[in-house]
Amino acid sequence: MSIPADRPDPADRPDPADQPDPADQPVRDDEAGAPIRPKEPIQPAEAVQPVEAVHADEVTGAGVPARRRRLGLVLVLAAVILLVDLITKVIVVANLTPGVSPRMLGGLVYFSLIRNAGAAWSIGTGLTWVLAVIACVIVVVIIRMAAKLRSGMWATCLGLILGGALGNLSDRIFRSPGFMRGHVVDFVSVFGPNAEYFPVFNVADSAITIGGILLVLTALLGIEFDGSRLHRSSRRSSEQVETPSQSGSADVAAGTDERSGSGG
Repeated sequence: MSIPADRPDPADRPDPADQPDPADQPVRDDEAGAPIRPKEPIQPAEAVQPVEAVHADEVTGAGVPARRRRLGLVLVLAAVILLVDLITKVIVVANLTPGVSPRMLGGLVYFSLIRNAGAAWSIGTGLTWVLAVIACVIVVVIIRMAAKLRSGMWATCLGLILGGALGNLSDRIFRSPGFMRGHVVDFVSVFGPNAEYFPVFNVADSAITIGGILLVLTALLGIEFDGSRLHRSSRRSSEQVETPSQSGSADVAAGTDERSGSGG
């Protein structure tokens, strides 16, 4: 069989074993007399091992493992508040009579059964459905925030507020006179019966109030959602750092003053 002229004969290909080792080849000198050694063949690059991906939520910006999420704490605390609120309301409705207020703690607390169609001080009695919608929005917002929480303090605050909002929302939904128009059962009156000196309230209202106060204190203490604490000293130091443009302009002005003083 004849081999085409444009195709080389496989027998004419050089054997790699016959090629000389670059280290054994003679060393030559360049024009300056420095030795020149033949270039060594480029070795193939080693295979790069894949790096295991780390979720962004598992580490902080400094590479420190992040705190665990606090959604469970929020939900458990809210469930406890909701359960206690429902039990107390069932007991009050079954045992108290409107207009009759048992006196407790020497007159500091009275149990007065009042069905409230509005908010505190009977505000918005004709907007019961609006209050119910607002409560629904608050519940949704808190649950969305709780899914990202890593602070125990924030989780406690939001759990109290969520449980209280659910307790009063259940009255708006299930109690008379109808869906989203139900009246909230209040029964704790302080300093006098029938809310003479202070609005009557229930367990849900107390949880919302305590959670709101703790929320304000948490914000004032500089506690973030991730549980870290924002120090005031670090904030002041960051505000006092000069920008490069400001420091550069100050250096130029100082140099100009020195030159003008030496020239005078």
